[in-house]
Amino acid sequence: QVLVTDSGGGSVQAGGSLRLTCTASESTFRSYDSAWFRQAPGKEREFVSAISWRGDNTYYADSVKDRFTISRGLGKNTVHLQMNSLKPEDTAVYYCGVDVNFHPKVKSDYLRPATYDDWGQGTQVTVSS
Repeated sequence: QVLVTDSGGGSVQAGGSLRLTCTASESTFRSYDSAWFRQAPGKEREFVSAISWRGDNTYYADSVKDRFTISRGLGKNTVHLQMNSLKPEDTAVYYCGVDVNFHPKVKSDYLRPATYDDWGQGTQVTVSS
């Protein structure tokens, strides 16, 4: 089992930036399809962004398409989410999901929480206005 840790959240003003980091512990020399989801109070968990294990395919929710960038870190077990031009509606707990038990995917599969086997504990992002 892979332990997933997500971090980097915080409180920023509208228009500010944050960089989230997802690390899959004990996954050195392995890379996994990964994604970020978020959940605001009283709302359903929603897809934010995903990246294939190679890093050659990325996916974004329309709401963050031109503001967030997902990338793989220097280590293949690390994924980042650079969030720019943050808006109050981005306020949520952000969770990193990792597909440790890889299965072939089409685009829609990346957007489904059930695709991912292990999740981080969540990191709070708060955007004030």
